[in-house]
Amino acid sequence: MLPAHVTLVEVGPRDGLQNEPQPVATADKIELVRLLEHAGLRHIEVTSFVSPKWMPQMADACDVLAGVRAPGVRDARVRHSALVPNLKGLEAALAGPRESWPDEIVVFTAASESFCRRNTNCSIEESLERFEPVVARARAEGLGVRGSISCALGCPYEGEVSPDAVGRVAAGLKALGADHCGVADTIGVGTALRAQAAMEAALRHFDLDAVSGHFHDTCGQALVNIYACLQMGVHTFDASVAGLGGCPYARGATGNVATEEVLYLLRGLGIDTGVDLDRLLDAASFISGQLGRSVPSRAGRALLSAR
Repeated sequence: MLPAHVTLVEVGPRDGLQNEPQPVATADKIELVRLLEHAGLRHIEVTSFVSPKWMPQMADACDVLAGVRAPGVRDARVRHSALVPNLKGLEAALAGPRESWPDEIVVFTAASESFCRRNTNCSIEESLERFEPVVARARAEGLGVRGSISCALGCPYEGEVSPDAVGRVAAGLKALGADHCGVADTIGVGTALRAQAAMEAALRHFDLDAVSGHFHDTCGQALVNIYACLQMGVHTFDASVAGLGGCPYARGATGNVATEEVLYLLRGLGIDTGVDLDRLLDAASFISGQLGRSVPSRAGRALLSAR
């Protein structure tokens, strides 16, 4: 049985824009979030509190978060999350007034030792230890905590990643006190059975309501993998408007699966999301225009041309 309702976690403003080579204006980021909220998305990953040396596109994280949560602007129905790589990042996220804090933070590690060392300059075990004070402080402040497992289906350095490796990291995130575990095919090489096996490994430690899938479309399998997880009852998925994003540590890895393509699939299956496809296309068209290109997703191009 497929779930009757699916929650889409929009990651375009963070995961999508962080790898853009050209600067994106703060006002445009705030407007993108506003358009996504107007489309009905109720969980949006807004920004990342990382070093601007490594992610210059996220240098305005405080301003973006303050802008989308400003009095008279913020939609109280929407959950805003922000990625933090360490305690310093969390402290930056909490530096402003309480109303500008994110509702939730995202911490991340990987199921691949090689990728973890390239991405965070430490081992998987060290990355989990690094997040202990982060999670403790976030929970003390009343923030939600989502954990994300990168390279859960494949690694650019090690190749295929075993479900057992995913399970070990999921157990570590659970021990830290994470509320949620995201299983991420960071480089987009997974297939349906591997997606199910990785998700099953996470489900040994987290309830069905507390897992999600994050799929990139490098090999054109993202929607297939989402459908395979839907068959397991998984009902939360990350997606990025207009298919924005990629992985700077994996050569050839394309963007996240496009939110409009996931929504088109779910609508065809009769699954409710609460998201208006036409308004979502407005958001995809807006940000693509600000980036100087047409909407790259196939569903987006087809549906916009039919308007």
